[in-house]
Amino acid sequence: MSSVLVLNGPNLNLLGRREPHLYGGATLADVRAQCHRAGAALGFEVDFRQSNHEGALIDAVHEPGPAAIVINAGGYTHTSVALRDALAAVALPTVEVHLTNIHRREPYRHTSFVSEVADVVICGAGAHGYVLALTHLAHLLKREN
Repeated sequence: MSSVLVLNGPNLNLLGRREPHLYGGATLADVRAQCHRAGAALGFEVDFRQSNHEGALIDAVHEPGPAAIVINAGGYTHTSVALRDALAAVALPTVEVHLTNIHRREPYRHTSFVSEVADVVICGAGAHGYVLALTHLAHLLKREN
């Protein structure tokens, strides 16, 4: 069974409480459960993590094992060349996810360092974006094999 790393960046631990008018009412625990259900249905083991620390996210990317990565880098999307470089270095199929449509938000959110190395970007689909990401990775991995 293939493993997919689902990585969440800073402040995503506050989902459900943080600006629900933007991010919705689902908590990170809800998203985790949704990812585990979707992953199981698609034949994936899901390794779901969240950190507010850039280095911890980079360390998770460096760990051996996953066949692919789903990443919602939060604010690091727009600031972290180091996280972008870690994703480029491991060269795994990667889907970037954002709960909101970052292109309809503040101008500084329009730039994503992660997008430069992601195979696909899903933004604006809310928590369902994670399911879309896992579904697309199943398609990519099936095509590769």
